[in-house]
Amino acid sequence: MSSTGALAAWVGALPRRAQLMTCPITELGFVRVLSQVPQFGLTVAQARDVLARIKTSEIIQFSFLDDSRDASRLPSWVKSPKQITDGHLVELATSAGLLLATLDQGIPDAFVIPKV
Repeated sequence: MSSTGALAAWVGALPRRAQLMTCPITELGFVRVLSQVPQFGLTVAQARDVLARIKTSEIIQFSFLDDSRDASRLPSWVKSPKQITDGHLVELATSAGLLLATLDQGIPDAFVIPKV
């Protein structure tokens, strides 16, 4: 199953009115991927519209988590440039009493969305 298929299946299996949170980094990444990956074929404006429709869905409730954390708060396991955003997102989630959900199996302290 593709990553997008696994994500769609996981979201589809959440209890009705489950709550997910986004933040500036996750929203910008979503728009970037949808507008950059040829298989999606969307413009930036179209990708922003998709995000807006998802966030106003009646099925899943979305909230926005403001991000005021700086680089001084990265977890100690961040050792390479490729880990910086992951570490920041884990720290942001943890500081709000949340858990980062991801498809990336290499992020410590995150919930890995199962590939069904």
